[in-house]
Amino acid sequence: MKKLHNILSLTAAAALALSLTACSGGTQGAAQTPAANSGTPAASGDGAAYKVAVIKQMDHASLDEIANAITARLDEIAAENGVTITYDVTSGQGDQSVLRQLADQAIADGVDAIIPIATTAAQVAAVSAEESQTPVVFAAISDPAAAQLTGIDYVTGTSDALDTSLILDMIFAQNPNASKIGLLYSLSEANSATPIADAKAYLEEKGVSYVEATANTNDEVIAAASSLIADGVDAIFTPTDNIIMAAELAIYEDLIAAGIPHYTGADSFVRNGAYATCGVNYTDLGAQTADLAYDAITNGMDAMEDFYQVAGGIITVNTETAQSLGLDYSVFESMGTLVPVTTTED
Repeated sequence: MKKLHNILSLTAAAALALSLTACSGGTQGAAQTPAANSGTPAASGDGAAYKVAVIKQMDHASLDEIANAITARLDEIAAENGVTITYDVTSGQGDQSVLRQLADQAIADGVDAIIPIATTAAQVAAVSAEESQTPVVFAAISDPAAAQLTGIDYVTGTSDALDTSLILDMIFAQNPNASKIGLLYSLSEANSATPIADAKAYLEEKGVSYVEATANTNDEVIAAASSLIADGVDAIFTPTDNIIMAAELAIYEDLIAAGIPHYTGADSFVRNGAYATCGVNYTDLGAQTADLAYDAITNGMDAMEDFYQVAGGIITVNTETAQSLGLDYSVFESMGTLVPVTTTED
């Protein structure tokens, strides 16, 4: 079993790591490395009662959607199986110490499973549950292995791994003449590291230049976006980066005014004004996570995989942004299932 003290130190280094909706090349429910033996299965059937703690890393449109989908599916599962499932949904507000308090309290309350949403929440929950071996079923982790969430007896969940190459393919499908790409991300987001490295390798192989701009606060994101505008980039790529996502509403109008499409790793960006992404359906991902949690509670984790990659291929485009930029997004129709959205502020 993995030594969990290393996870906690990793969590400190990536305090706001997050997986959002991401373009996935995998198959829905595809099995990865088998997980080891876990706790004793719970009794199921009429009259059985279970308690679940749903812990969001922070309040965020995408995380809220996942949490709502989880609880809705738990309600359905309870009705389908003649059982009672109670749950609490809490938020760590992006604070590792708060996340640890929430996870520890869930263990003290004797929950049957913890469902943490996003990387840091999952890492902290895994540490809290080490002694009790309470099932931890995470939601939307883009790289569970890099987050050190694999090989743990009592941990499984859903992954929405980002297909960086496909999103960059979208950039060049839209503008074959793009010659300079902006990379906008936060150095404190663990989930951004691999996609940014992949993006650099992709662009270098293609012979296209890139400009990096990093930020760790809302004001810094605004400044970083302004610097990319000044550098004259043709498009901007941001992976599943929560810090940039939190500031999207503050930058999208400036990017549109400059004629720069923002391609991102999450549909939450697009609903807040970015141009396009390719990824999974969060509602589906949340429902699948709830199914895994119920399976872990009632059947144990002996036969469960380390994680299950949720199928992607959903291209989300903001039609208002497309119109303002004068872009024809029909070029994406052959690349995935096209979903048009408009700008919202949630």
